[in-house]
Amino acid sequence: QVQLVESGGDLVQPGGSLRLSCAASGTTFRINTMGWFRQAPGKQRELVATMSNSGSTTYADSVKDRFTISRDNAKNTVYLQMNSLIPEDTAVYYCNTQTYNGRNYWGQGTQVTVSS
Repeated sequence: QVQLVESGGDLVQPGGSLRLSCAASGTTFRINTMGWFRQAPGKQRELVATMSNSGSTTYADSVKDRFTISRDNAKNTVYLQMNSLIPEDTAVYYCNTQTYNGRNYWGQGTQVTVSS
């Protein structure tokens, strides 16, 4: 089992920045990919960014050049640096991890609201 705890969500003005963190615990040696998804009200959950253990990254087109994902494998933590935030980024952001044996784990979510 892997447990994920997110932090860093907040209310921010358009054009502002936030940094989300997600710390993993449990059977972390099984972790391959760590990443972030988000779900806005009335919409489906969507991929934001992921990073594999080897450092390969994937970004949604809507966040490329604005968001940066990074990992500290020694701390089993993944980060999402979000710059130039726009109201459309408002959502609950969920941390996700996929293990080498095919398991999928989710955090509880952290709210990001972009509004003036």
